[in-house]
Amino acid sequence: MARIDDYRAAAALAADKLSAEPFEAILARTGLTGREADLFQIQFLDRTYAITYPRFHFEDLADPQRDIPLQEQVLILHYMLGADPQRSPGEMIAYREIPGASFYFGPFVKRAINPLKETFGRNLEGFHRACRALNGTPIEAGDAGYRFQVFPQLTMHYILWEGDEEFDAEANILFCEATGDCLSPEDAAWMAGMVVY
Repeated sequence: MARIDDYRAAAALAADKLSAEPFEAILARTGLTGREADLFQIQFLDRTYAITYPRFHFEDLADPQRDIPLQEQVLILHYMLGADPQRSPGEMIAYREIPGASFYFGPFVKRAINPLKETFGRNLEGFHRACRALNGTPIEAGDAGYRFQVFPQLTMHYILWEGDEEFDAEANILFCEATGDCLSPEDAAWMAGMVVY
């Protein structure tokens, strides 16, 4: 598991790389919006962040005093580095189909799939409420499914099959194919877990 120093180093490295790229180029490549010539804006689940350029400091627009978790900052910066508007989102795929993800499959299950089943496996109404609160869009899959536009170019599907006395709950999280071109397997697992938590 990564330490806080690792996240700080990852954020600094990503910000350094991004600061060498013109603001307008990042804006065009990522699909983010710009509020000013030096301020990006991104919708991340149920929050809206402002990100300064070229220092890449984050601010929650609804709560400017709130500390944005470092893991979220790193994930957003990595998206900003890897985004490519020419890339097709592709089909929805399982986590294991992301290049290099089989090595990280166990932590992905522990971080995202198991908490999803444990929290909502017998509580479909709670799953619906939580997904709507995070701006999820219902899809027809499983007993309940939702699509999340986590980033302008990346979507995920959360699918839940309700458990009962006879069968345990099941869950799956699917990623658009472009995820593997844009984020590392660890980033994809973190992204999946952020929606669950």
